[in-house]
Amino acid sequence: MTRAARGLSIAMVGIVVLCATLAAGLVIGLLARRRDGRLRDVRPPSGTGTAAAGGAASGTSEGAGAVTGEEIGAELGERATLVQFSTAFCQPCRATRRILDEVAAMVPGVRHVEIDAESRLDLVRRFDVLRTPTVLVLDGSGNVVKRASGLPRKADVIAALGAAVTAGEGAAIQGKPGPAARFDQSSDKSSHQSDAV
Repeated sequence: MTRAARGLSIAMVGIVVLCATLAAGLVIGLLARRRDGRLRDVRPPSGTGTAAAGGAASGTSEGAGAVTGEEIGAELGERATLVQFSTAFCQPCRATRRILDEVAAMVPGVRHVEIDAESRLDLVRRFDVLRTPTVLVLDGSGNVVKRASGLPRKADVIAALGAAVTAGEGAAIQGKPGPAARFDQSSDKSSHQSDAV
């Protein structure tokens, strides 16, 4: 093989490696963009077996159980609560705060609570918050129904609230005091408030 042919062969390998790297980066970027801000379902903790113990031990939100107002430092909403984990220098957190405030103002019985992730590391570990903003949608009983990392769309937050309210009404039908029952008793009050913790 001549010197020129070997140089051409090395250049071709370099071009192929460069194209493969660019293609892999493009695919990873598109997948990350597609998932960013998307509200996804959270598995409820199971009452028995190793799955519940494993989830609670690992600190993920799937095994976290119900959240109380004392734990997050603010009263939960009657029908649902939008919990936002933020940091001081997080630019998307400001837009997320605006969206969640607007949605909480639109839906009676819904509350928006913002938590500083840097000062509440116990909750960050419990709910496996890896980045900010992270949004948790709680039903009226404090169970995590949906979660998102990144800036969620307003329509997605409204749809997630529908799932949270439906989950709470299902608990009321089964004889448990769900948020729908509490909301019906005090439907003349709107509990929209936004708290920063």
